[in-house]
Amino acid sequence: MRIHFTGVAGAGMSAAALMMREAGHEVSGSDEDVFPPMSTYVAGLGFPFHRRFDAANLPDGLDVLVLGASAKLGGEANPEVAEARRRGVRITTFPELVGQATANRTNTVVAGSFGKSTCTALMAHVLSEAGRDAGWMVGAISPSLPDTGHWGEAAEVVLEGDEYIVGPTDRRSKFLLYHPRDVLLTSLVHDHVNVFPTFADYEAPFRDLLRLLPADGLLVARESPPIRAIAGAAAARIVWYDTERCDGWWAEDVAYGDISRFVLVRPDGARIGLSTSLLGEHNIENIVGVCAYLLERGLVSEQALKSGVASFAGIRRRLDRLTTRSAVPVIEGFGSSYEKARSAIEALLLHYPHRPLTVVFEPHTFSWRSRDALAWYDTVFQGAARVLIVPPPTHGAASHHQSSFEEILARTAATGVPVQGVRTADEATGALSALKGDEVVLLLSSGPLLGLPDSLPPVFDSLYAEAAAA
Repeated sequence: MRIHFTGVAGAGMSAAALMMREAGHEVSGSDEDVFPPMSTYVAGLGFPFHRRFDAANLPDGLDVLVLGASAKLGGEANPEVAEARRRGVRITTFPELVGQATANRTNTVVAGSFGKSTCTALMAHVLSEAGRDAGWMVGAISPSLPDTGHWGEAAEVVLEGDEYIVGPTDRRSKFLLYHPRDVLLTSLVHDHVNVFPTFADYEAPFRDLLRLLPADGLLVARESPPIRAIAGAAAARIVWYDTERCDGWWAEDVAYGDISRFVLVRPDGARIGLSTSLLGEHNIENIVGVCAYLLERGLVSEQALKSGVASFAGIRRRLDRLTTRSAVPVIEGFGSSYEKARSAIEALLLHYPHRPLTVVFEPHTFSWRSRDALAWYDTVFQGAARVLIVPPPTHGAASHHQSSFEEILARTAATGVPVQGVRTADEATGALSALKGDEVVLLLSSGPLLGLPDSLPPVFDSLYAEAAAA
């Protein structure tokens, strides 16, 4: 088929496009107002990529148009959608396309409020390193994988399962379209308040996901009360995991450092020593979950597991160190929800306990911008020495209770953490150019963050290089 992706620089969209290309289809795409790392990543994938929406972008003989869900795409008003309708071309979404294409594969869905991308990428990497050519779809870029999407020749496909809705006219959660045999469930905390106003609303699609598991399926689940409460929906076998002793798989003797080491304890008491360059307790938790799944299914040997975990370099925007010579490390985290932001902050407090932490934060997602979630600001920056906040974006603001920049700053200031609003990259860089040299800086967003992940590291590598050399 000839398939065109409108909004192809979305993480899931580009991964789906790669899977379809590897499955033998002709692929093209378009997007606007996109930013690194996805914009530069998609530009290098080798299929036609148009930087504006235009009816002329649709190739002759188009069979399917895949429309992304972002409010920035314009939905039915998008000129490419209008042209596809004029031609009578089928219009679908990437979850529908991936679900249909993999319906006869052995699908593992990695789901949860946080940890999905890391666990999916780690699982795909370990399988690949062990010589098993599984397919995968990851909603983030990992330097340990050749691409975010891969069709694969083996029966298994590892799919990052997003609970967010398919689109404005299809309120199903994306992961419900993926025909799972197995599920790795990492977490369950209230998120996406713009579409799931209550925790009961948010929990419901996860119950529905577990109901899809067959009797011969496997649920590997993080030990927590919210997940315990829904686990009974699954007819499949259930295996538990945690970072502490539990009725399943767990970690002991954790020693944090540039290379962290710990012992993975199996349910039968057997122990496996593992090491990782990933930062934070939450990544130990992610590794335990992935290891539990792979070994329970017998997909890799213990030796292959050790090697794959040790060589996994993580994923972009999840605690990447962006500086190379600076005495003040600049590290980028992904802050799309409270739990993700808090995990990143706690990881830096753990690994840099004697360095004052400066957080540069962008309230990019609907949840961070919603007055319904203003209470998140009461505790999210706990432990930080200083916070810089950039203005929230305005796309889709009319669809929910958008907070003002002033409300966000005031709510943060009320916690006692020193906070400053910065509206431009130059203003932010200026505010960070008088550090003592013993700090650590965390860039935290799921959006462009004024381009700081690209512009700030070379400034720091120059400004603080002397101290680094000393």
